[in-house]
Amino acid sequence: MVIKKTSLYVDTSVIGGYYDKEFEHDTRLLFQNIKDGKYVAFISSLTLEELETAPEKVRKLLNDLEYQPIKTTSECQDLANEYLREKVVGATSKDDCIHIATATINKIDVLVSWNFKHIVNIQRIRGYNSINIKNGYTPIEIRSPKEVLIYELG
Repeated sequence: MVIKKTSLYVDTSVIGGYYDKEFEHDTRLLFQNIKDGKYVAFISSLTLEELETAPEKVRKLLNDLEYQPIKTTSECQDLANEYLREKVVGATSKDDCIHIATATINKIDVLVSWNFKHIVNIQRIRGYNSINIKNGYTPIEIRSPKEVLIYELG
């Protein structure tokens, strides 16, 4: 039996978390899990666009991270707009909705984020997934990096 590696959509907050005192420990462990081949990482064109204004040391992190690029399409935009129409989050959170929609449409197993206000939040997750189901998409797992870390047995 072949077991598929779990795919992770890594949003911008996770990459920024690498140098954030509050999140650096778990973010660095997650990056190590990815480097060790425990996950397949995906980064969207929106994330790359958001990183253009990040400090250079944050942008350089992608040079050492093995990931698959995915595009944000008009289908992603449409699903994101549905989240906004249904008031899962407010209009100022459109990019957050695009991240969720991109991961959903590309059938990524888990979206990881440090954004607890608009993304990793049980009420928001239920809202995103109810709209996903209503529109014929699979629900998406949304977790913080801490929740997906793989520790060695010992």
